[in-house]
Amino acid sequence: MASHLRQSIMAGELAPGASVRAEAVGEALDVSATPVREALHALRAEGFLELVPRKGFTVRPLVADDIRDIFEAHALVAGELAARAAVRITDEQIAELGENQKRLMEAAQRGDKGQLDKLNDGFHRAVYLASGSERLRWALGNFVKYVPTAFYAQISGWPEITAQDHSAVYEAVVSRDPEAARSAMSQHIRNSGEKLAEYFEQRQSA
Repeated sequence: MASHLRQSIMAGELAPGASVRAEAVGEALDVSATPVREALHALRAEGFLELVPRKGFTVRPLVADDIRDIFEAHALVAGELAARAAVRITDEQIAELGENQKRLMEAAQRGDKGQLDKLNDGFHRAVYLASGSERLRWALGNFVKYVPTAFYAQISGWPEITAQDHSAVYEAVVSRDPEAARSAMSQHIRNSGEKLAEYFEQRQSA
């Protein structure tokens, strides 16, 4: 519930100042108003909503640079995980990552954004697991929840940037080059954030 609303705000579907009523959201998602209210209070604590007297919950202002900041922090943690993965990855994990990368490139070539989205998630999960750091993966989860993956299919150039960036990350990890892996993964996350920030700006100016 909170994830759906958070992603709608991050993608610019809910504009700053827009009213968010628990009953309306519950009806749209076919759930009761109670869990929606809990989600609204959680999003208020995160800074996405504010509670205005006599108006209820409204969307707090969000600018593209806020998105860039979130992705910059995301990039730092993801880069460290990739660097550790390059050191610790096993031959079995390399084979699994290679199969994912092969399928991802094929999906990108076909323009299959739905499959590409799933393979993108699988690729990142495989790299982060190979790092062997549960604590850093937990920390990364605090940033990943802000990533509105459901909207990437609408962003122009997303398949191409995904394929290009993942190739760089894959080559660095399987070459067991931690600094190259750190750089490639960090840049990939920043590129993703920039694409989303640009998409957000376009929606806000439309």
